[in-house]
Amino acid sequence: MDSASSTTAASVHIIDDDDSFRSAMRRMLTAAGYIATAHRCAADFLLAYTPGGRACILLDISMPGPSGIDLLKALMTHDWAPPVVFVTGRDDVITTIDVMKWGAFSYLLKPLNGETLLPVIRAALLADEQRQAMRHDLTQLRAHFATLTSAERAIFYGVANNRLNKQLAVELGVSERTIKAQRARMFEKLQIETVPELVRAANMLQNTAGAREPAAWQWFGSRPAVPQKCET
Repeated sequence: MDSASSTTAASVHIIDDDDSFRSAMRRMLTAAGYIATAHRCAADFLLAYTPGGRACILLDISMPGPSGIDLLKALMTHDWAPPVVFVTGRDDVITTIDVMKWGAFSYLLKPLNGETLLPVIRAALLADEQRQAMRHDLTQLRAHFATLTSAERAIFYGVANNRLNKQLAVELGVSERTIKAQRARMFEKLQIETVPELVRAANMLQNTAGAREPAAWQWFGSRPAVPQKCET
């Protein structure tokens, strides 16, 4: 495998009700150095899947029970969802637009060979790695931001909005010297050094303010509610 960013092999989850296709994809991906797991339907995948590590999903559109699009919609309600690469035997423009609108990473037509599939898998795994890194950075930022006092938070937002020290001193009713000292502590707590870094941090916090995982399907977030067998 040509990814040098991690010593742990990445996982590719194959979800397709075609036994021969699942076996062929598993052989191909295993030979390429990935941890390939195969599932006959969405229910089988959800019973086995545990979030964590670099991963992507190779997903058929039409399957027994919930369709591939149904599974994609449920996955996209969670910020840990791996990138989804759809595979189908039908070249349907409307379906292509639909799955991309719902957040699919890519859309491929069967039959697949390594020349077509492996570059897309590598790109999907790189996207997942970058998403996880951004999530880690945001988690750290939120933890650092939580340590700020109310005055330091006021200075944080003031600096992010181009307020000068003397302006903040007037607004907060303290001396400019006090503002400078609190500003220095604020930068230290956030582990940032420059105003552009602070502005980026403010944007990250603003863009994710109030974000939380919305409710998914009744059976998605609760393992016991998932059907125990794939429908036929």
